[in-house]
Amino acid sequence: MATNRSRRERPPTLRERPHVVLLVETSLASGRDILRGIAQYVREHGPWSIYHEPRSLEDSVPRWLKRWRGDGIIARLQNRQIAAAVLATGVPAVDVLGVCPDSRVPLVRVNNDGVARLAAEHLLERGFRHFGFCGSAGVNWSEQRREAFERVLTEAGCDVQVYLMPSHGRGRDGWEKQEEQLARWIGGLPRPAGIMVANDPLGQPVLEACRRAGASVPDEIAVIGVDNDEPLCEMSNPQLSSIMPDHRRVGYEAAALLDRMIHGQRQPAEQVCVQPLGVVTRQSTEVFAIEDLEVARAVHFIRKHACDGIGVEDVAAGVALSRSVLKRRFNKWLGRPVHDEIVQVRIRRAQELLGMTDLPIATIAEKAGFRHQEYLGAVFKARVGQTPAQFRRQARGGG
Repeated sequence: MATNRSRRERPPTLRERPHVVLLVETSLASGRDILRGIAQYVREHGPWSIYHEPRSLEDSVPRWLKRWRGDGIIARLQNRQIAAAVLATGVPAVDVLGVCPDSRVPLVRVNNDGVARLAAEHLLERGFRHFGFCGSAGVNWSEQRREAFERVLTEAGCDVQVYLMPSHGRGRDGWEKQEEQLARWIGGLPRPAGIMVANDPLGQPVLEACRRAGASVPDEIAVIGVDNDEPLCEMSNPQLSSIMPDHRRVGYEAAALLDRMIHGQRQPAEQVCVQPLGVVTRQSTEVFAIEDLEVARAVHFIRKHACDGIGVEDVAAGVALSRSVLKRRFNKWLGRPVHDEIVQVRIRRAQELLGMTDLPIATIAEKAGFRHQEYLGAVFKARVGQTPAQFRRQARGGG
């Protein structure tokens, strides 16, 4: 009798197990993590009867959805057609993407401002003062990340250059053309520079373009992605650092919201934004990411003071190590002498001044920490393979 009374007290249209469709892709780590979060909620608060089929983010709305009679939908609304089809079912629904924020479907998404701030701070901590952002044209979450990235870095007194990739592929020939254009953009960035890509799938083409542009990663260009899609990040060469949004929490909160709506609560007026978890550091930004803290401080000291005429003794004093201990530990972690790091930072500063200013080469030598113009010329030729004058002409498109 208690069981029958409990069932009679339920809303008359509510099934024993709500029937829920998940229109969430399995082709990306973000979608798979959202599904994990939904699964966790259902384990804790279910049971639900769930229908889900493998799909990509670009797949169209399933034809059967028009005839489906269920209780709720969680979807990544990639376009207005999918949003309209979901609304047409008349059942409670939650969006977990945010491409169609005016769709009237309540939204749970990652906090894009928080994602961009973590990326900016990660690169700033590594001593970069010049930055680039590579995103997807016409995609709102990419634009939100770009705007926030620029805002944080502008407040820090830094410059940001932007490159937008077409949001859809163009085949093999189009890919080659895109890589050439991307390489030209990277070649025009002042070095060293830190680049944020809007998501991990953009990391691979950016790293390839760095190779085409002759830019060493991470020493000249550091690259950080978003989503921590481990197969993509680990397949990259070098492996891609990435911001870890909490997509699992997005899925969990979306399921909780849908459950409340199924049980009659009104949908919220405000979207739910989930803060990212942190940064997963890999080789593409491993400039200061060294376990030996004194060596990391030494690298930071060199980046800050190399052009002031410092030597190895100054670096050792700056991190409170003996010269011999510093040299040994520096070689262990970085595989190069302290002096080489000092010279390399000076060379990068000279390259920046050659490409971005009209200063005489003698003045550039002084500002970059070289004793005189002839010494700059000899070291520059040995390290770069060009004289400073040749480098300046090439940097300005003069061949």
